[in-house]
Amino acid sequence: MAWGQDAPSYTTVQRWVQYFKTGGECLEDEQRPGRSITATSDENILKVKAVIESDPYATHDQIEEETLLSHGTINAILHEHLKLRKITSRWVPHLLTEKNKQDRVRICQENLEKLESGQWRICDILTGDECWIYLRPIGKKQLNKSWVKIGESPRTVVKRDRYEKKFMFTLFFKSDGPVHVSYLNKGETVDYEKYIDGALKPLVESIKLKRPKCGTKNLKFHHDNAKPHVHGLVIDFLIEHDFEIMDHPAYSPDLAPCDFWLNSYIKDRLEEQPNVETLATSITAILDSIPKSEYFKTFQKWVERMKLCIKFKGDYFEHEINKS
Repeated sequence: MAWGQDAPSYTTVQRWVQYFKTGGECLEDEQRPGRSITATSDENILKVKAVIESDPYATHDQIEEETLLSHGTINAILHEHLKLRKITSRWVPHLLTEKNKQDRVRICQENLEKLESGQWRICDILTGDECWIYLRPIGKKQLNKSWVKIGESPRTVVKRDRYEKKFMFTLFFKSDGPVHVSYLNKGETVDYEKYIDGALKPLVESIKLKRPKCGTKNLKFHHDNAKPHVHGLVIDFLIEHDFEIMDHPAYSPDLAPCDFWLNSYIKDRLEEQPNVETLATSITAILDSIPKSEYFKTFQKWVERMKLCIKFKGDYFEHEINKS
């Protein structure tokens, strides 16, 4: 049986192993004075919610490190109180409302109709999103496994410190490759002003350099419906610069190329960096190393995902993709 995101952290498993090795037999929690470490108090719920709102891609281990709560407490808060599940590594509601599902189907149908009729072309679509990236990547646990001789200790993978430096990057790309990369300073999070000044304005300049004759004309602009993205001044800026804005349904990382492909692709290939400048250089190098065919293939997969969304009547469909 595979537990996936509900599996206990490696630290918890180590603690259990040590407990049973030293003669422990009781499977019940010991009585402890004071508040239970598994208490799902309002305060603890707010702690977990704050981490998720800051980084929707946060893992169980990262939430433990940020909140200092136990695995069981976090699991209960995520699933029983916040009603969240993970889709393409991002926390989303367990159950979509009927309105959510209807919007997902409607938007996918509208986008497919424009693409299939020739009104839109894949090569004219520009997509992008924000992504938190650490200077020191740890990677997936299965990637950290190593072969060792009998009697030798496995190599140590140091857990991430809760105060380690991370930076918010904004990545934009088209079906033929990357278009622009920008980032915020340490400790900054995106709002509509930073999105316009730090991401969209430099993006427009990058597009003009790459397309000196037509600039942003005929480009379809796609991003998710995060609060900074749907602010009136952001919409005005995009319209002013001749972008046609593509709709994106709420709670739909499975329909966003950055979420279902690019962000994890980059993180899996990053090495530790001394500062944000070298991190940005490394990210740009990774983006440039991806064959154009892979970018185009991702857009084709996006179209197939729209069809799957319609097939499953707006519900999440990643279980179907994972079968193949």
